[in-house]
Amino acid sequence: MGRASDRVLVVFVRLPRPGAVKTRLAAAIGPEAAAGLYRALAERVLEATTPAGEYERLVFFDPPEALAEMRAWLPGVRLLAQRGGDLGERMSDAFSRAFARGAGRVAIVGTDALGISQETVTEALSALDEAEVVIGPTEDGGYCLVALRAPRPELFSGIAWSTPTVAAETRARAREAGLAVRELARRRDIDTLDDLRAEWPAVRAVLVRQPALLDTLARVVGGLPRSGVR
Repeated sequence: MGRASDRVLVVFVRLPRPGAVKTRLAAAIGPEAAAGLYRALAERVLEATTPAGEYERLVFFDPPEALAEMRAWLPGVRLLAQRGGDLGERMSDAFSRAFARGAGRVAIVGTDALGISQETVTEALSALDEAEVVIGPTEDGGYCLVALRAPRPELFSGIAWSTPTVAAETRARAREAGLAVRELARRRDIDTLDDLRAEWPAVRAVLVRQPALLDTLARVVGGLPRSGVR
């Protein structure tokens, strides 16, 4: 399996401020509820990817000036500020910094897909035995995970981020560079009201200890039940 420090998971997290996260969902559920949902999803992904010796985890946060607030929210988590302009620049920088620390394999995940877990990360890092790029595609044409054996800035430059062509463009870049690609199971990011409806059972389980937010979202998604009991 290799040393844990040789395998690194980077989690991209934003400070859950109303109006700054889940902006597409905020139009339907309101900025406060959107921020609450983002916070809950992020906490679940962080909980589910907590390493148990398989890899080291680093949390790259945004905005960079929010270090004190991030420490208050996520005490004990290893935090580094994201650097760069668009998402591609920030991901490329995070890969470079992780590899510069001595990592031999690095995976980056976001916090929008509830299916991401410790097992997912281990699968992705292990898949780098036979591939140079591992992608965890999402239903909207993007991806929720990307893993590399070395920095590959060409995979992240000039991509039309937040569009249905992100994964396809990344695959094309990898082919042009002669890189072998492995894909994991497709998942769904929770970015829109349709996503929220499709993932409602999983979201409901995450929010079981937040009844006010759960009630708000249940009303918005169309009167879906708060609990598993109808």
